Amino acid sequence: MIITIANHEHIHFAEEICEVIAASAAIRGTGIAKRTPDYIRTKIENGNAIIALAGKNFAGFCYIEVWGHNKYVAHSGLIVHPEYRNLGLAKKVKEFTFNHSLKKFPDAKIFGITTGLAVMKINSELGYKPVTFSELTDDPKFWQGCQTCTNFSILTSKDYKMCLCTGMLFDPAKQVQKKQSWFNKTIVKLIKDKKQTLLENNKKVTSWKK
Repeated sequence: MIITIANHEHIHFAEEICEVIAASAAIRGTGIAKRTPDYIRTKIENGNAIIALAGKNFAGFCYIEVWGHNKYVAHSGLIVHPEYRNLGLAKKVKEFTFNHSLKKFPDAKIFGITTGLAVMKINSELGYKPVTFSELTDDPKFWQGCQTCTNFSILTSKDYKMCLCTGMLFDPAKQVQKKQSWFNKTIVKLIKDKKQTLLENNKKVTSWKK
């Protein structure tokens, strides 16, 4: 199984990817924003799509959307072909997409909205936090993408403030702050421990001289 950034060699999978996404949504009976093959092809051409291949067969897929002048990044269309499910592939594709986003858009907040518990679990493990829709992008084009979802009427009735989906957000700036805080605490502890050790050694030396 190979997971890689999709390129022009994978464009011919666009229609199959859309079909698998639509079929999966129908089986689950949950809302999902539909995408056309042309839209998927554009993502592939822009280097904003990740594909998993089992030999020459499409096995998994996910793509990146950029909003608010690169301030926000969303992962959408995460799907695994039925023949390759229950192998942990969705998590691997999601992690690859996540790391690719961090490299390509290092300052962007990464977010997603989903009704899938499996996706929520993967997001949580990556460091996403549940948030209200007000903390997500206010780019109207993003929310227009929900028009093909069966739950769109709920979203509009709630003035785009909530829906059946859960909003989740990863803020790289906060992650840096956490790492810096951890680093500072660790340094302080090391210095404190070293001082304590030196103090104890000095006491032993003084006691020995006496």
